[in-house]
Amino acid sequence: MLCTRKLGIAPRLLAAALIFSSLAPALAAEPIKIGLGMAQTGPLAANGKAALLAMQIWVEDINAKGGLLGRPVTLVDYDDQSNPATVPGIYTKLIDVDKVDLVIGGYATVVLAPAMPVVMQHKMAFIGLLGLAVNSQFNYPNYFSMTATGGPDPKATITKGFFDIAMAQTPKPTTVAIVAADSEFAKNASDGARENAKAAGLKIVYDRTYPPPPATTDFSPIVQAIQAANADLVVVCSYPLDSVGMVRAANEIGLKAKMFGGAMVGLQTTSTKTSLGPLLNGIVNYDFWLPVKAMQFPGVLEFLKKYQARAAAAGVDLLGYYIPPWAYADLEVLGEAVEATKSLDQDKLGAYMHAHSFKTILGDLKFGANGELAESRVLQIQFQHIKGNELEQFKDTATQVVLSPPQYKSGEVIYPYTAAKQ
Repeated sequence: MLCTRKLGIAPRLLAAALIFSSLAPALAAEPIKIGLGMAQTGPLAANGKAALLAMQIWVEDINAKGGLLGRPVTLVDYDDQSNPATVPGIYTKLIDVDKVDLVIGGYATVVLAPAMPVVMQHKMAFIGLLGLAVNSQFNYPNYFSMTATGGPDPKATITKGFFDIAMAQTPKPTTVAIVAADSEFAKNASDGARENAKAAGLKIVYDRTYPPPPATTDFSPIVQAIQAANADLVVVCSYPLDSVGMVRAANEIGLKAKMFGGAMVGLQTTSTKTSLGPLLNGIVNYDFWLPVKAMQFPGVLEFLKKYQARAAAAGVDLLGYYIPPWAYADLEVLGEAVEATKSLDQDKLGAYMHAHSFKTILGDLKFGANGELAESRVLQIQFQHIKGNELEQFKDTATQVVLSPPQYKSGEVIYPYTAAKQ
């Protein structure tokens, strides 16, 4: 038994010293907190929930390896309700009240843009998830975009492949209709579509915006107006609910365009695919990842196996091809930057992310000067030969043929759209 009097230490002081000593390891291992808002309700929730599950899997994986900087990692997340108005308050609370160490963005352009002023005010490094050209209006040096749209002109990349495929057909199309929701993403995508149309020498015969749901619920008048314009190409820039409305209206009216699709968010989601089934046939649209051989990068199939094992119980996208790999890679990049710099200093993290490439489950990724990926990774796919509404047919790329870019191509376009419908 230790004699405190012989050591000249008062019993109470020794007790306090022993308590502090026992707490020291726990204090040293205080979690690194990563804060974010993520849609768990509202129209973006289908993708938001899938993204959050992917991020939770990364947290489990990194903690199983000992965490970051010898500390466990935890997520502090709030439901942004798919509502841009909630976002500034969420990020203010995360940074000022929750005192998170790091912040990342939620899903989609519409909620990333309102987070930017708060993040910039606090001088935090910030990785946005699947946002299109979010930084074009801010030019914030510590913003990074975790999405396949990259290069110096991300607005154009999401539809560039659509136009390239169209202009390779014989006879070449000469006219295009562009329709877009009145929202941040759709405005950026339609700006890029106009650039691509001009570069291709196409005449724009219809160019309109519409108020997104719930303000618009009947898309038949929009599709009828497009049909009346007799455009060869129809580019739609839309979010999930309106994408579904556009597809249904196009089928009901019998749209006779040579190509139809472009920048329709939501058609990548498994539940939407099984719901629409054959109504998707012929549509050429963007995607960000599919299990073609060339995109089976190290670790991605293992991640998807974990994700899919939990998807049904979590009530999220059953296959997880669209957003979950990008959500997991988002945190891989952040974690690698933290470990490489041995720091949570925001400027050091930003400088490192600008200067280095990252090994992720989506292959090697590198950011350009504007925070976008240095090179575009956008796929253009065509839905072909879908029969019924069974899930199994969407597990491979037989019904989702990758048309571009060449390194990921898995088949040929069926042209025109009306032929692909048969």
